[in-house]
Amino acid sequence: MNIPALYHSLILWIGDGTGLPDAILHIHAGLAILMLARLISRRSLGTFFPFLFVVVLEIGNETMDYLNYGWRAQDTFSDLVNTLFWPFVISLAVCIRPMIPKPPEG
Repeated sequence: MNIPALYHSLILWIGDGTGLPDAILHIHAGLAILMLARLISRRSLGTFFPFLFVVVLEIGNETMDYLNYGWRAQDTFSDLVNTLFWPFVISLAVCIRPMIPKPPEG
């Protein structure tokens, strides 16, 4: 069983099913993973812990691409930027400016 080829066929199925280009799918995947990691871990986005999940899963995705296609530097760089950019910006923003607590009532 060729796992990288199976993984690639799943990715193509998602792309074909949504009709979205690869770059947009990477953006959506990065944000979805960030939110799921936040919900599952119950850690603040400002801790960068949920962002680490995005990094680890994107490295796994790019490893599967490498095993299936070989080294494609420009595609890998584009995928990394598209997947990690907004999750990083959101995590950094929450870290720099955490939610302001509500004033005490009464």
